[in-house]
Order: sequence, then structure tokens, then C-alpha cells
Amino acid sequence: MALRAVTFDYGMVLSGPPHPEAIHELRRITGLSHHDFDRHYWADRLDYDRGLLTGLAFWQKLVADAGLSLSAEDILLLNDWDVRMWTTTNPTMLAWHTQLKTKGFRTGILSNMGDSVHEKMLADFAWIEDFDVLVWSYEHRMVKPEPEIYHLLLDKLGTAPEETLFLDDKLENIEAARRLGIQGIQFSTVEQLRQDLISSGLDESLPLP
Repeated sequence: MALRAVTFDYGMVLSGPPHPEAIHELRRITGLSHHDFDRHYWADRLDYDRGLLTGLAFWQKLVADAGLSLSAEDILLLNDWDVRMWTTTNPTMLAWHTQLKTKGFRTGILSNMGDSVHEKMLADFAWIEDFDVLVWSYEHRMVKPEPEIYHLLLDKLGTAPEETLFLDDKLENIEAARRLGIQGIQFSTVEQLRQDLISSGLDESLPLP
């Protein structure tokens, strides 16, 4: 069955690396070490992505769990810097998306995403509307790698699993997609993606980025 759709994770695929100034400011405001900051940051991130916590509630909980004495203004700043950290872009991948659309492929974004980051993206990134299907985890109360969110993606795309390619930087999300029959490539760099497309034979149907 021919490939009909290409779908993307947002973070570290369509986005660039986390903004270094934002990382610095988050650690400066909290005063946490690299290890402690990462431990607290990721502890409840899936609840934020699932929509169980808003962006502000996520940071309020982190501050409380870490035993920090920060003001409401500080928490607002943490949320703002967190948003900025994830709102970078990967211009080469966005250009490839345009190539795919020109060739007639359906395209989508499937991303574990919280409300505050998404709101900033909608305000700043007009290109988001160029995708045919958008699945943001917090809006559906489900996250990758749960199979339900992939089924939702396929339903919205109107494609069979084997007609769909999914790119994500996290291997567990790719493995979950593959278990459902979706073609998956773990993304690291554009150069590696080119090689993976060639080695899998997908360059016969897809333009190379």
C-alpha cells in the first residue's frame, strides 16, 4: 500500500533544540542544580501534556514539591520561560513539510503538548495551519506512547497505518507507532533522516529533506 501521509512530533523534530537562554533562566529562578531541576521538571510533565495540569499549575506544583519559596510573579516567569524554551523551529524540516504538501501528501502533527506552549505556538507560528491534522495531547487527555492517541491520529488523517509515516525523537513513541503498523523513523538530525529514508526505500516515494 502506497504511503499517503507523513506525520511529525513537534518537540525536537519541527522545533529546534530547547532555547539555551530559557534553560539558564529556569535554573536561575528556581536555584536548582541541573540534576534536581531535571528531576522535578519531568516528574509531572506527562500530567501537563495530558491536560491534567495547566502550565501555571505545573509550575506551582514543581515549586511546592521542590520546597522553593517563590512569588506568584516568579511562577509566571517560569511559565513564560518554559514556553520560550520550546518555541524554536527547525527550518529545514518545515521546508521539507512544504515539499511533502506540494507532492500531495497529507501531513499532521502528533505532539505531547501542554496548554501554555500551544497557545504561544498558535500566536507565533502561522505555518501550523498548513498541516492537515493537528493532535495536541492536552486537548484529548491522552499522550504518546498510548495507542489511543495514534488511533486518533489515523482517524483524523483518514489513512491506514501502513500508509502513514511518523517521525519522533523518542524511541518509545516510534516503537508504539510501529506496534500499530505505522511506519516509524526515530528523528535525530536531518542528515540521519535522509539516510534512514534512503535505507528504508522511502526515498522512492518521498522527496528528501
